[in-house]
Amino acid sequence: MRDPNNQLHVIKNLKIAVSNIITQPPQPGAIRKLLNDVVSGSQPAEGLVANVITAGDYDLNISATTPWFESYRETFLQSMPASDHEFLNHYLACMLVASSSEAEPVEQFSKLSQEQHRIQHNSDYSYPKWFIPNTLKYYVLLHDVSAGDEQRAESIYEEMKQKYGTQGCYLLKINSRTSNRASDEQIPDPWSQYLQKNSIQNQESYEDGHCTITSNKNSDSNLLSLDGLDNEVKDGLPNNFRAHPLQLDPSGDPSNSIDGPDHVKSASSLHETKKANTGIIHGACLTLTDHDRIRQFIQEFTFRGLLPHIEKTIRQLNDQLISRKGLSRSLFSATKKWFSGSKVPEKSINELKNTSGLLYPPEAPELQIRKMADLCFLVQHYDLAYSCYHTAKKDFLNDQAMLYAAGALEMAAVSAFLQPGAPRPYPAHYMDTAIQTYRDICKNMVLAERCVLLSAEILKSQGKYSEAAALLIRLTSEDSDLRSALLLEQAAHCFINMKSPMVRKYAFHMILAGHRFSKAGQKKHALRCYCQAMQVYKGKGWSLAEDHINFTIGRQSYTLRQLDNAVSAFRHILINESKQSAAQQGAFLREYLYVYKNVSQLSPDGPLPQLPLPYINSSATRVFFGHDRRPADGEKQAATHISLDQEYDSESSQQWRELEEQVVAVVNKGVIPSNFHPTQYCLNSYSDNSRFPLAVVEEPITVEVAFRNPLKVPLLLTDLSLLWKFQPKDFSGKDNEEVKELVTDEPEKIGTEVISEFVINSEESKVARLKLFPHHIGELHILGVVYNLGTIQGSMAVDGIGALPGCHTGKHFLSMSVRGRQDLEIQGPRLNNTKEEKTSIKYGPDRRLDPIITEEMPLLEVFFIHFPTGLLCGEIRKAYVEFVNVSKCPLTGLKVVSKRPEFFTFGGNTAVLTPLSPSASENCSAYKTVVTDSTSVCTALISSASSVDFGIGIGSQPEVIPVPLPDTVLLPGASVQLPMWLRGPDEEGVHEINFLFYYESVKKQPKIRHRILRHTAVICTSRSLNVRATVCRSNSLEDEEGRGGNMLVFVDVENTNTSEAGVKEFHIVQVSSSSKHWKLQKSVNLSENKVATQSSEKYTFADIIFGNEQIVSSASPCADFFYRSLSSELKKPQAQLSLHTEKQSVEDAVRLIQKCNEVDLNIVVLWKAYVVEDSKQLILEGQHHVILRTIGKEAFSYPQKQEPPEMELLKFFRPENTTVSSRPSVEQLSNLIKTSLHYPESFNHPFHQKSLCLVPVTLLLSNCSKADVDVIVDLRHKTTSPEALEIHGSFTWLGQTQYKLQLKSQEIHSLQLKACFVHTGVYNLGTPRVFAKLSDQVTVFETSQQNSMPALIIITNV
Repeated sequence: MRDPNNQLHVIKNLKIAVSNIITQPPQPGAIRKLLNDVVSGSQPAEGLVANVITAGDYDLNISATTPWFESYRETFLQSMPASDHEFLNHYLACMLVASSSEAEPVEQFSKLSQEQHRIQHNSDYSYPKWFIPNTLKYYVLLHDVSAGDEQRAESIYEEMKQKYGTQGCYLLKINSRTSNRASDEQIPDPWSQYLQKNSIQNQESYEDGHCTITSNKNSDSNLLSLDGLDNEVKDGLPNNFRAHPLQLDPSGDPSNSIDGPDHVKSASSLHETKKANTGIIHGACLTLTDHDRIRQFIQEFTFRGLLPHIEKTIRQLNDQLISRKGLSRSLFSATKKWFSGSKVPEKSINELKNTSGLLYPPEAPELQIRKMADLCFLVQHYDLAYSCYHTAKKDFLNDQAMLYAAGALEMAAVSAFLQPGAPRPYPAHYMDTAIQTYRDICKNMVLAERCVLLSAEILKSQGKYSEAAALLIRLTSEDSDLRSALLLEQAAHCFINMKSPMVRKYAFHMILAGHRFSKAGQKKHALRCYCQAMQVYKGKGWSLAEDHINFTIGRQSYTLRQLDNAVSAFRHILINESKQSAAQQGAFLREYLYVYKNVSQLSPDGPLPQLPLPYINSSATRVFFGHDRRPADGEKQAATHISLDQEYDSESSQQWRELEEQVVAVVNKGVIPSNFHPTQYCLNSYSDNSRFPLAVVEEPITVEVAFRNPLKVPLLLTDLSLLWKFQPKDFSGKDNEEVKELVTDEPEKIGTEVISEFVINSEESKVARLKLFPHHIGELHILGVVYNLGTIQGSMAVDGIGALPGCHTGKHFLSMSVRGRQDLEIQGPRLNNTKEEKTSIKYGPDRRLDPIITEEMPLLEVFFIHFPTGLLCGEIRKAYVEFVNVSKCPLTGLKVVSKRPEFFTFGGNTAVLTPLSPSASENCSAYKTVVTDSTSVCTALISSASSVDFGIGIGSQPEVIPVPLPDTVLLPGASVQLPMWLRGPDEEGVHEINFLFYYESVKKQPKIRHRILRHTAVICTSRSLNVRATVCRSNSLEDEEGRGGNMLVFVDVENTNTSEAGVKEFHIVQVSSSSKHWKLQKSVNLSENKVATQSSEKYTFADIIFGNEQIVSSASPCADFFYRSLSSELKKPQAQLSLHTEKQSVEDAVRLIQKCNEVDLNIVVLWKAYVVEDSKQLILEGQHHVILRTIGKEAFSYPQKQEPPEMELLKFFRPENTTVSSRPSVEQLSNLIKTSLHYPESFNHPFHQKSLCLVPVTLLLSNCSKADVDVIVDLRHKTTSPEALEIHGSFTWLGQTQYKLQLKSQEIHSLQLKACFVHTGVYNLGTPRVFAKLSDQVTVFETSQQNSMPALIIITNV
């Protein structure tokens, strides 16, 4: 077409919109509903591969396209109502259609023409709006090829041509009856690409070349869709189809680059909006020839009718403008002059208040400019259009007609952008002014929104994303949630598409968009926005933001019935360490439970869901096999055994293991069987869980599960129990025919304890102990726990108002609860043995939850009666132990093993040695006593006993003590009480003494050989006595046979009690000796005792009594404790001497010499203590032992504490040859020979008669060793110092001064000597020096002198 200057102008890709003529504008409510439906109907395609954007350290999956936004934009632009200040969507032409089958088609045409004229020019009709007063009318005769008379149609057409001219009419021949063509020949729907799926149905009118089809009264409207050079038409449907059958493709911006400002108008009754979407096939009767005819018709209409009409109109408008403005040249040529100068300053919008009210009459010259601009714009004449818009803008601003001015600014900006070759930059400030004007002055949000949509697209196409985002965000407001949501989402996409993507801004705006979608009722879009934003916030430590997003995702998923997503979102909120307030957490939890309840109601028979709360620390799970311990009952105290209340202690568990190994070794004749595994009653993360544990049928299995509540609100678990599976098996070796799987609901196989309520307070860790009762043998697998998870409502009715009746369980009010499970999966220990295991990460099995249930076993319970908690050191107390068999099998082989056998005894083997209950004596003594008369105070009473009687055999393990059960068997349900004597340990302090009771079943079991029961006794001892004893040789004591086989024993007893135990005083009741070779003879005075020797394998007990009651020291318990202390003493390692063969003889010699010095004597001091307690006087009794090994060396009743040596400087030295020097010490040599002098104690001599007093003295020399000894006796006084002389006094030995003798093994030799005195006085006769050496050791040892005890003689004058 030609422009006003006769320049040729090419139009490309023109689109023509045709719609039914309607006289009502569309309703705003209908438009809103339409837009809502458009958006909700457009969702991201399933399985669409999302765009992955990597920004910084984020990898985001983002939908590359937003079809819902595009659909919204299209529909929005099409559904814009026509307005008076712009003409872009006013009608340009009108098609008048009549059928060739009409009686008078030509008459029909004139009627239609009048109707159109009436609608356009009558003031009753404000709608539709027409572009110019003389609208182009185009007359179309529609001829049905299959039915009509072709001849007649042609003649009518000729008539029309005469009347309207060839430019203004057309004969369209199409087929509208079903054809008889083969059914399989399917021609595609010719209209589908032109139909707008979601538009309002009754009708649409379109902007570009708005041709209105008016129809006669009988036939419904026929609608044409014109598409530039490829145009089609649709046949009419039956008359009764009210809604128009076609919905048209919105278009109208003739350029391709942008969906320009083309707006569909639509009006409809709301209830009809959805009808045509139901997949009706349109145009099914058209043949391919018909398609071509329709295309040809549209081309004819456009080229012959529409475009010439527009060209003519533009010329007319241009001429009008020129004449009116009095301009000499055309507007077109003058534009350069107008706009090349400086811009007219636009007044700021604030000055232009209240002027949007100005309205122009339709003929106003300003509107004619605008009309011409719009026409030029429609036919793609953008530079001319820009000039006109610019002129119109200035006029409008001068008149302060703000609505008109904003429209002109908006279109000027779009024209500038669309100009080919882009002669001028896009004036974004025009758009900004237009938007501000529409929004703030005209209060027209629809026009403002159109501006923003256009401007944002233009800015995005230029890569100005940040400006586009700012623009989009500026138009979000409270009046439309849907619009705000879509614009915020587009803004978010702008942020992520920037050169350096702004990821957090993107996420934030997506959240805002999601929120607005949610308010607009677009649940799916809201969920999608939140999910996309979640990618950014996840795992960045923004926990509150994450919680908010997850909560919303959960809610939206729930309303969309995507229950699994909802559950997982709520689960996330609960299981991350939440920083929310307690009230918020409570709300989250209730929401979660509510959703979960709905999920579980959908599939009530499905598997139980896994619950996320409370946390379970699986590795802290402990499993305990056996009954709970009974509490102490009065004086009865049950054995501590093992319970879940005890903390694990690796040292003590190692001790128990050693004790069990000891007793098993004794039972198996000293060898631990290869398949022995220590018994484990309590399994935890420290125990060895690599084997399947053994449990006994009918004995409970307790599983302790460690729960932790991470929330600040309490959780209430109800009906909490274990989940298990069980396979019955027979372990006796016979194969079962089949192994059947059992699930949890067979209580006759396994009983399950249910905890009805278990409350875990906020942020609390708490353990639950759950029991199973196996009633059948087989394999049990504990899988997990099952419970109802709920919360406690409110503040537990603190305000005094209870919950509704019937909704409370127990004392807690349940708001809601769901049933679910959690599995207990315990990772075993990391393997680290082979090279392969060290290099890879492998874990062994942990089988603590998979016990094997075995046949019945006996079960022992032990009770201690009158068992003390505090004792004095060495105190003896009698208690009783009760053994009860609480199972249905007899038990046998009962033994007890302890690391401290010296602490307790069950008495001797024979009844004679074991006292019965205490006899009526002075006090209820634990000892066996015999009343004596007080005459025999100083002589010893003698009895004997063998250690075998007290279970201390030779070479046996003293720690393992068989318990003397009557008949050695304890029958089911039977109980037996045995006495047990205890002796307080010798060191003061707190002692933990472990007893391990071992027993077996009478019937041998294949899986379990024995069972054990543990007891830990805690005894606190306080100091009592310290006994020191020394044994010395006596020079002069005589024994009955006159062979000097006697010694002196000095016993010192010190009271070390600090009276905190309330002890008043100690009485030494009796001192007894026990030895194989020696016995106490008589008490010399209260501090020394005499000993005589005798030899036998039995120990001889000699008692020296200081009271009127003899304690039989060879009976229980005195002898028991004596033997026990002896054996523990013997166990201490003696200093071993190294043996070298070349020195063998020397070693023997040393050994011989040492033996002379040894004595084997044990002293037992028995005492009573008087204690005041609660103003009552109690008498305690006890005994201390002193073991004498060496003559002359002090021994103590308990080991002395070594003083730590002073700090010394380090000395460095080179080690010499380290063979042990095998010289015997001087002390040892001095004891080879025992000397004793026999002489009168006092000697009377008349000195005045005879000045020299001679006294006969016998010197007895005994060889103590088993070898020959050479002896030298030297009688000369040593005159080393003057003091020595004074001590020796002045007496002399007469006769030979030196004797050399050889004494055979253990020979006793007597020398007769004479001593000569000259004065009266007290003299020491012990001056002879005796040197001894072994006869055969000539060179090795010097002989050594025996230092003898002083032997005093009193010489008196008569």
